[in-house]
Amino acid sequence: MTRLLADRLAAAGLAPTDVRPTGEGFAAESGLVTLADTREVFAKTFTIRPDGDVFALEVEGLRALRDAGLATPDVVHRDEELLVLSLLRPRPDTEAFWEQLAHDLARVHRTTVTDRFGWPHDNWLGSMPQHNAWHDDGFAFFAERRVLRWLPEPRVAAKLDATDRVALERLCAALPELLPTRPPCLTHGDFWTQNILATTGGAPAVIDPAVSHMWADVDLAHLWSTPRPPEAERFFAVYGEVTGAEPGWTGRLAYVQLRQHLALMAMFDDDWGSTDAVRALVAPFRRTTQP
Repeated sequence: MTRLLADRLAAAGLAPTDVRPTGEGFAAESGLVTLADTREVFAKTFTIRPDGDVFALEVEGLRALRDAGLATPDVVHRDEELLVLSLLRPRPDTEAFWEQLAHDLARVHRTTVTDRFGWPHDNWLGSMPQHNAWHDDGFAFFAERRVLRWLPEPRVAAKLDATDRVALERLCAALPELLPTRPPCLTHGDFWTQNILATTGGAPAVIDPAVSHMWADVDLAHLWSTPRPPEAERFFAVYGEVTGAEPGWTGRLAYVQLRQHLALMAMFDDDWGSTDAVRALVAPFRRTTQP
């Protein structure tokens, strides 16, 4: 057992008989738990809890996604120190599974379109705050709340020099020429393979949201830009067909993934190549000579 997780489960009256660490996730200590009544659940806690009720915001995100049509785990218990969810299954990496997920996510994106970017309050992306103050302009929202907001973070400040930062600001100013105008819709916000599982019936299900009303491309870029099984290529083909995406639409996703690269840079010393990816993206926006 992991002692901290077991103690907090016991304090919540859930009487665990076994806690098996999952070894997954970057922000919390988590485990697969067998309770005294033989139920198997998933539980997580923070060794050092961030400010605010992080798990209340996570539950809010799960419910918003479920209400919009994506399967999410049931909430068994939540308090400020502990979140317990019904157990999902590992996803079956088949083309049929990824095709169904494409239909499910496309339906969420198409049926939740609104006219403002943001969320009623800030929430969390991993272990750091996600800034969600409302904005009418998607390009300005993305630049201010999803990209430039990371520059003051200590690790980001250490990894990017002044030339990099100025180039990133120029890229943000050029976003209207780099990306198409898109409306905001409900987005999962942390949509990559580790957060995609399956229900007991084998249907796609998601965990660990960082929801907001933002471009659908935020979800698509994260999955596109991170490791995925070969069968997941079917997801992009079907999503493009269902939504009527223009040819070559995935080419723009690298710019949208800037947000996730900078978040990883801010959270971790070793950021899985994110610093190099940001420098490559901003390279065309550097000025090598004085104007």
